[in-house]
Amino acid sequence: MLCCRVYGIIPNMVLDEATASIDSATDVVLQRVIREEFSSCTMITIAHRVPIVIDSDMVGPFLCSNIDLDMAGKLVEYEKPSRLIENQSSAFSKLVAEY
Repeated sequence: MLCCRVYGIIPNMVLDEATASIDSATDVVLQRVIREEFSSCTMITIAHRVPIVIDSDMVGPFLCSNIDLDMAGKLVEYEKPSRLIENQSSAFSKLVAEY
């Protein structure tokens, strides 16, 4: 688990699978605390579970290497989750449907 705070012009928070190895109940509590305590920060969240990012202001899914080798690690789209979910052909919409 990696959690680091970077200071610059705008406070930032980078979370790399911050709740990946904890139970669901603790995950819910920790997500609430993170959103409340760091609401004024720019959050960059790396997650494999849709609920972690579904209420984010913006999401940017990346493709994995097993999907398309030419696009591996590339940003597929960047938009508000609600808009991406409305677009049935978006990669994020497909992730939500699979979840």
